[in-house]
Amino acid sequence: MYIRYLYKLCDLHKECDNYTEAAYTLLLHAKLLKWSEDVCAAHLTQRDGYQATTQGQLKEQLYQEIIHYFDKGKMWEEAIALGKELAEQYENEMFDYEQLSELLKKQAQFYENIVKVIRPKPDYFAVGYYGQGFPTFLRGKVFIYRGKEYERREDFEARLLTQFPNAEKMKTTSPPGDDIKNSPGQYIQCFTVKPKLDLPPKFHRPVSEQIVSFYRVNEVQRFEYSRPIRKGEKNPDNEFANMWIERTIYTTAYKLPGILRWFEVKSVFMVEISPLENAIETMQLTNDKMNSMVQQHLHDPSLPINPLSMLLNGIVDPAVMGGFANYEKAFFTERYLQEHPEAHEKIEKLKDLIAWQIPFLAEGIRIHGDKVTEALRPFHERMEACFKQLKEKVEKQYGVRTVPSSLDDRRGSRPRSMVRSFTMPSSSRPLSVASVSSLSSDSTPSRPGSDG
Repeated sequence: MYIRYLYKLCDLHKECDNYTEAAYTLLLHAKLLKWSEDVCAAHLTQRDGYQATTQGQLKEQLYQEIIHYFDKGKMWEEAIALGKELAEQYENEMFDYEQLSELLKKQAQFYENIVKVIRPKPDYFAVGYYGQGFPTFLRGKVFIYRGKEYERREDFEARLLTQFPNAEKMKTTSPPGDDIKNSPGQYIQCFTVKPKLDLPPKFHRPVSEQIVSFYRVNEVQRFEYSRPIRKGEKNPDNEFANMWIERTIYTTAYKLPGILRWFEVKSVFMVEISPLENAIETMQLTNDKMNSMVQQHLHDPSLPINPLSMLLNGIVDPAVMGGFANYEKAFFTERYLQEHPEAHEKIEKLKDLIAWQIPFLAEGIRIHGDKVTEALRPFHERMEACFKQLKEKVEKQYGVRTVPSSLDDRRGSRPRSMVRSFTMPSSSRPLSVASVSSLSSDSTPSRPGSDG
């Protein structure tokens, strides 16, 4: 019965073009089988398409199908992991070198795709179902949903509300009160959450952003929602000085993506991030975004220049964003240090991040200059002039940072770059825990297993 339902779920996913979820579902069947010559019991072969007499033969056919679905879902990392296991069988157990050759060609293509193909990043949404009008398996629970490619929150909400036409959409993201929870109606709360990167341990040194970007939205189990709060008197000259962040962390029962496009939230806790910690985080994100866009343009020179123009101009032209001058006014003062003597290390960290921005900007402006049209040449020249002033100021106050040249420089086929593609290490920050509440004390395995 378990296997029969796996195939029912797999077929539903395929009808909706959810190839990644179909692959994970089929993988649960494959995990029940051994690489052995044991005779395949009748209940294991539920599909006419499988021609298998042993468990090993059936497992091989399932792996081929799963790899195909992972490829269609652009989950090449998962396809490679299964391919390695299958290649081991072809090479050392079955001695089927023809199949091994075909599989290794596929794997080579998967590796190339990881580096060269820009994959759309799905958004994740937290959805809470409140009110006695919902069935018990939804009532009072929060789920994290994985959106479809390029799906906006408004489109996702519309799709969700068609399933519950009598439900009312809540206007706030705050947890509902008892009046909502105990009401006879149906209330749906929906907002976008940000997945928290959890890099596998094998990445113990800086790696290409093209490789890391996969793990920013896949293999994720923790998600965060941040909202700004003000503490103390409002400073009209500088809003950053008392801008705290209240951040809620949601942990799901299993990692996403998985056998479903949503999983239940099993624990929730809240932290408060100080204005200085928020500034460090914002600078880190800006540097990561700048570095990521530079690498994308190096890998694919045909990319449009507009997003790069907007990002560069927003950083180098203080009239657009205010630059980091606001941070200097808020945190780099004698008064702030006297009031917060424990913040010295974090202030140095922020200064370091400001200094690191210069080599990334230099490379971005170089690429922009190579690609800019004549019509936009005056805009580029203004950006260069702003950057020159910025560079002089930053290097004088915070020192010079240089990044080792990339290994790609040794290849003639790639554009040369002085900026190496890497993710800057973010130091762990002690956060003040505001409140902790757990929806369940269940353990959080990474994937739903064969126990259902």
